[in-house]
Formats: sequence, C-alpha cells, structure tokens
Amino acid sequence: MSNILISPTGHEMSCKSWEIEGLLRLFLNSIDPRVAESGKDLIVYGGRGKAARNHKAANAIIHELRQLNPDETLLIQSGKPVGKFKSFPNSPRIVNASSVLVPHWSTDEEFSKLNEKGLTMYGQSTAASWAYIGVQGVLQGTFETMGEIAKRHFDNTLQGKILLTSGLGGMGAAQPLSVTMHGGVCIIVEISEEKINQRLKNNYCDIKADTLEEAIRLAQEAVEAKKPLAIALMGNVADRYREALNLNFLPDIVTDQTSVHDLQMGYIPSGLDIEQAKTLRKKNPALYYDLIKESLIQHVGAMVTFKERGAIAFEYGNNLRKQAYQAGFDRAFELPGFASEYLRAHYCEGRGPCRWIALSGNPNDIYKIDEVILEEFEDDKRVSRWIEFVQEKIYFYGLPARTCWLDYKERERIGVIINEMVRSGELSAPIAITRDHSEGSTMAAPFRETENMADGSDMVADWPILNAMLNASAGASMVSIQNGGGVGIGNSVHSGMTVIADGSEEASERLRKVLVVDPGMSIIRHADAGYEDAITSLDRIKMSKR
Repeated sequence: MSNILISPTGHEMSCKSWEIEGLLRLFLNSIDPRVAESGKDLIVYGGRGKAARNHKAANAIIHELRQLNPDETLLIQSGKPVGKFKSFPNSPRIVNASSVLVPHWSTDEEFSKLNEKGLTMYGQSTAASWAYIGVQGVLQGTFETMGEIAKRHFDNTLQGKILLTSGLGGMGAAQPLSVTMHGGVCIIVEISEEKINQRLKNNYCDIKADTLEEAIRLAQEAVEAKKPLAIALMGNVADRYREALNLNFLPDIVTDQTSVHDLQMGYIPSGLDIEQAKTLRKKNPALYYDLIKESLIQHVGAMVTFKERGAIAFEYGNNLRKQAYQAGFDRAFELPGFASEYLRAHYCEGRGPCRWIALSGNPNDIYKIDEVILEEFEDDKRVSRWIEFVQEKIYFYGLPARTCWLDYKERERIGVIINEMVRSGELSAPIAITRDHSEGSTMAAPFRETENMADGSDMVADWPILNAMLNASAGASMVSIQNGGGVGIGNSVHSGMTVIADGSEEASERLRKVLVVDPGMSIIRHADAGYEDAITSLDRIKMSKR
C-alpha cells in the first residue's frame, strides 16, 4: 500500500471512465498522509474512522475500480469490496454500507467483537464515503454555529469574547479558526503535541501555551486589544477545565470536540498521557474504562459548573453528554446540543454542507470556481464572506477542495455551472461534488442533528435510508449508508453521496436531479415535523414550480 497512498492527479486515467477514476482518486485522497490522521492505518479521522477495512481490502478496492465497467455497480461492505453487478450507466458506480448492525446488537461491545474478527469497520461519516477533505470539511458548519452564537448572545460578533474548548483532531481543529473568523479568542486544550504543532503549521491556531495561566493571560491581552487569537493549550481536557474553575476563570463560551464518541481509541482519561493510555488500554482495559468514567464525570461536571456560573455551554455533537450520563453523571443533559440549538433553522431552509474536489489536483480549478460563486451569489453576503475568508486562510492538502453551505436552489445551480466549466475546458479536469453527512435529512442522530425534534421523531431513521435510496435513483456516482458517525455505534444512521461532474450532458442531468435531493428532503423532513420555517420553504418551492 505504501506506493499508492497518494491520489493520482492530472489527465491520465487508470479507470474506464472519469466517473470511476474520480471515485478512485477520492478513495486514495482520503488515506493520503497529508489528509488522513493515520493514512498508513487507513484511519481517516475521528479516532478510528476508516476508508477501508484493511490493506488487503484497500488493494482490492483499487483493483476492482480499475476493472469496473461504466455500466456496473461495485458493492462495498464495511470497507471491503464483495461483488459487482451489471446495472445502468446512470446508476451508482458504488453502493457502500458500513458499520450497520441489526438494532438489537448495535452496541459498542458487539461492534468491537465483530471488528476484532475483521468482519466490519468503523466508517465515521466522510471516511467510509471517501468524502473527507480535512478540517475545511466541517469548518463552515462550525463557523455557522459560532455565527449563530454571536448573533443570539453577543450582538453579531465574538470580538472581546473567549471560548474554552478542546480537541484538535480532524473535526475539532475547525473550532479555533471559526472563533477567530468571528473576531473572538479561543483557548483549545489538546493532549497531543503533534496535533498542536500540525495545527500551528496549518494556520488553524496562532500560538501554543504550556500552562493555563499563560493561556489566560494571552487570551485576556487579545480581548483588551480587540484582536482575534487562537491559543492551543497542552493538557488533558478534564484536568484543564477543573483547573480553570479553581482559578475562577470564566470564559464566555464552553464546549468540547474530543473524540469521546469512541471511548476505546478517542478519549484519554485524566492523569494519563497518550503513550500511558495506549499501554493501559491493552494491559488492563477494565481499569482503563474505570479511569475514563471518572474523567468524563469530572469533564462534563466542569462544563455544567461553567454554565451555572454564566458561560454559554453546550455539547458539540460528539456524544459527550450520553457518555458522561452512562458513567454516572446525572446532570449531563443540562447542556444543550449544538445542532438543535444553533443549526436547525438552516436545515429548515435546506441549507447544508456542499463540497467539491478538484480531481486534477490543480488548485486553480478551485479558485476559478470560487470566482464564479462570488459572481453568481454576490447578493448572498454569507456565501461571499465565507469564500473570501477561506481563500485567505485555508491551505490545500491532497486534492484541492472547497466546502460551502448552500441552499436548495444554489446547490443545483452551482453543480450545473461546474459541469459546464469542465465541459468548456475552463477547468482542467472533472470535479467531484459531495458533502458532509450533517444534513437535515441525511442524519438520524437523537443526540445531535435530530435531537429534540418538534414532533418527537428524534430516533426515526427512515429519513437517511430514504435519502440514500433517492440519491441512488437520481443518479449519484456513489451512495453510502452508515451507522455511528461522530456519535458512536447505535447512536445514528446516516447516508453519504457523491456525484462526478465530468462535463457530459448526462452528468449535467444527473446533477440537476441529485443536488436537489439533500436540501429538498431536509425541508420535507422538517416540514413533516411541524417546523413553520420548513413549511414556508416548502410552500415557496411549490409556488416556484407552478
């Protein structure tokens, strides 16, 4: 595998069509060491979210894609290709299911047994669906969350405000930049010095602090100077949060994005460093889990205390509250969840995380699309502000990519425009158009996207299954169904989608169909639950089609 970890670029294909070539390049990009958290282990992000089950399966995926015909569909079962069938040219080239267990057995314990036997893998969200593009992929969702907090609590800005959080992994690293984008100051706790150094190098954090006192001093100086600043603080989250309380330090906002959804691999208990945790995890797993439980109680207990003292505190979608509750902390759900608190209004409008990836490897392709978006959507200040900011702040690693939250009409429009740019030669190669799984209809996650639904339908998982089937019917190039995501086995069902814009008329027609599925279903799902904003959005769409 060592010689095929990096995606090919340019115009030469090793597959029988650009649609298949694009999927191959996305797979290899997701395990590119510049993109993945541990490409050599096929781990993309989120503790143990993998793109393929093992190296044998990864080689088989590559082989099968290079042999696949444009009228065949490849089946991938938890990261292993298991068969291919004749279908149609406009059918998906790949259908993919990961970590999906019969509900009664959909637990961490049962999953771990199957995983140890090599029968499944944890697919996270955009890991198994090969749509991962690094921190930028979740950056705008975090940006929108911070923007809603600023709007609701702080007169539309985070200037002069301090956020205390933790976790600089593939998801969490979006936090500091999202805060500084709104003018605020962020102190982010991270136990891995390697991750801190990487985020400093990538421009997501500005400075490193070894002690909490130093971090507080730097934060307060930035507040007084009215300057944004992102401070990476070495340490364990439970220890640092309790230390902050003991110092009577009260941040304005408190949250967390450690990989606590995956207690086996993603969460380090208080008192241990990373190497000590690895050793104890193997030698004495029972003691290790006891330490985790104690740490979770301290960690979430500190967050609830911050909330009592006046901070805005919430869970950022990593199943922290449930894990702490099960560990014995009864007050965990006094913290609200970020999606129901800050993002649901976007879902009701059909706004969500679209992303596109330059299969050429040429950054200029992304910049050309940026310019078209700035021109086409110049009236949408939210979109233009976003594009201008990420052009300045985001570096590309692996295949160049861009993410942007777009609504029902905007997604279809940009898809057709991109395909025309490929057809005309303005772009140097086809573009993969995909998304995060954090959509209004693509996730059933009672502790995140579907928490506290107005009609009580939090745990109804019909919607992501319908979403996947409809995307397949509409002509997506790859469709996936997964279990677990960023909240852990048994806590969510979600679907992924990718379509390749290769410049053909057929691709244009597919894009017109596929890119309305996610936002359209998001509106329908929330209108069905009784949300007035979604009902209004749905009525508006119906009127426009008369």
